[in-house]
Amino acid sequence: MKTYLVTGCAGFIGTNFVYYMLNKYPEIKLVNLDKLTYAGNLENLKDCEGDERHTFVQGDICDKELVTRLFEQYDFDYVINFAAESHVDRSISNPEIFVQSNVMGTVNLLQCAKNAWYDAENRTWKEGKKYLQVSTDEVYGTLGETGYFMETTPLCPHSPYSSSKASADLFVMAYHDTYGMPVNITRCSNNYGPYQFPEKLIPLMINNVKQHKSLPVYGDGMQVRDWLYVEDHCKAIDMVANGGRSGQVYNVGGHNERPNIFIVKTIIAQLHDRLKDEGISEELIRHVADRLGHDRRYGIDPTKIKEELGWYPETTFEVGIVKTIDWYLEHEDWMEHITSGDYQNYYQEMYKNK
Repeated sequence: MKTYLVTGCAGFIGTNFVYYMLNKYPEIKLVNLDKLTYAGNLENLKDCEGDERHTFVQGDICDKELVTRLFEQYDFDYVINFAAESHVDRSISNPEIFVQSNVMGTVNLLQCAKNAWYDAENRTWKEGKKYLQVSTDEVYGTLGETGYFMETTPLCPHSPYSSSKASADLFVMAYHDTYGMPVNITRCSNNYGPYQFPEKLIPLMINNVKQHKSLPVYGDGMQVRDWLYVEDHCKAIDMVANGGRSGQVYNVGGHNERPNIFIVKTIIAQLHDRLKDEGISEELIRHVADRLGHDRRYGIDPTKIKEELGWYPETTFEVGIVKTIDWYLEHEDWMEHITSGDYQNYYQEMYKNK
């Protein structure tokens, strides 16, 4: 039986990964570490309470003593690091937190894994161990109207968030190149699906549309993103962890490029028709000043992971957005609990002067 340390398990992608792995593998042990900051919601994991294959630990990936103790207690085969501050707007207003969590936290995980797995005298690693860093296509910067990010594309991050993720990626590769540590990095496009914190575009728009609130759209709304349904991403991470070549980066993209304004209008149309609410219309859209350093287009080339591991994005955007809207309509209590907390204050702060 394989044992995983999954960090950031109460966040959006981490939560979906936990459920994906528990559903796929009858014999597995997941030790889930999460600090439970604003985007970490333990309520996300209530459906696996009582499952002996799942153990939750509240704590910080920067806590060397805690992480060391967990390695000693569980002898992990894999570390899957989702834990990160992840919202670009927040990184612009408070970059120091992103350096602490995304860079220093990653280095602490790497060092604790090295201490547990590496025989320094013989320069050998225990068999069957691997560290996987979950990263982002934002580390590559921005694209023009054509072309795609490949694993060989030079890193050129533009925001404090993407800079912190690029730095973490470089440390991961440094541990591989220096010590021979078995590692992989996955770089994904924009994820969407259940359990996403409602500061992100799709859940934010779903929530606001239902309440007839204004829909803030940065600039002209023509920023293009490659949208990846979160379950497809979880499948890719599992495949890379179990079959990826050590020291390799794998891009994970959905081939679902859409401009932001298209996403917003799709949500409006879907909810207008489903809820039969004439108050839901494109008149709710409000264009606001564009984000500082806003990248214009992202696009991922997933050829490498397709050819080497046989992964492909199973969920088209047209199917995925319906599944996503369905989930949020069926889980209104979840959204209400989230938006009644600190998120409300953050939302006001971010948009009051726009």
